[in-house]
Amino acid sequence: MAKKPAEVAAMFDSVADSYDRTNDLLSFGQDRLWRKKVLKAINPQSGQTVLDLAAGTGSSSIVFAKPGVKVIASDFSEGMLAVGRKRHPELEFVYADATALPFKENSVDAVTISFGLRNVVDPNKALTEMLRVLKPGGVVVICEFSHLRTPVIGGLYRWYLRNVLPKLSKVLAKNKGAYDYLAESIEAWPKQEVLVDWLTKAGFVSASYKNLSLGIVALHTAKKAAK
Repeated sequence: MAKKPAEVAAMFDSVADSYDRTNDLLSFGQDRLWRKKVLKAINPQSGQTVLDLAAGTGSSSIVFAKPGVKVIASDFSEGMLAVGRKRHPELEFVYADATALPFKENSVDAVTISFGLRNVVDPNKALTEMLRVLKPGGVVVICEFSHLRTPVIGGLYRWYLRNVLPKLSKVLAKNKGAYDYLAESIEAWPKQEVLVDWLTKAGFVSASYKNLSLGIVALHTAKKAAK
């Protein structure tokens, strides 16, 4: 689980073509529901700019493409970006490392990252970068795999991650190792309250979270203080 950015990027390059379809199948379609929750939390308005980090092929970004809303889909996998540009030519795709964003200070109204912060080599540095590029009063929304509260259901979920997910991914995915990594990274990711603490220490205000799908996923939100 010692994340090396180049290796993680190469891993996502290798699954870019089938990534969205595989995730839809492995999540039993729940990923669509989670995207709707992110959209509701951001509620983009005409004239605003939304920066979607770890956007992959743009499936998480396209939901923000409302009239008058500028959407920037960024990722550090060139393979994902290449597929995204073909599928969603209406979006702006930008190569970006979440720990060193190529965007100006106070330049976007909302920053979001779905199932990507877990893959960043230094999540706390990424949060600091998100705060930097946000305009005062802007919102950050993080959708990430998390931890179930109920011991029995949590145990069943961990069993699924360790036993069922690898077998399904072997059938569905070109790169089985990518989904072995997925299971390991989910179990290694800290609990919901830890991410709230990280957001607060990074300088955000009003940090909180809501569990989705019983805590399989958590939706964290916070704001940059208004000046």
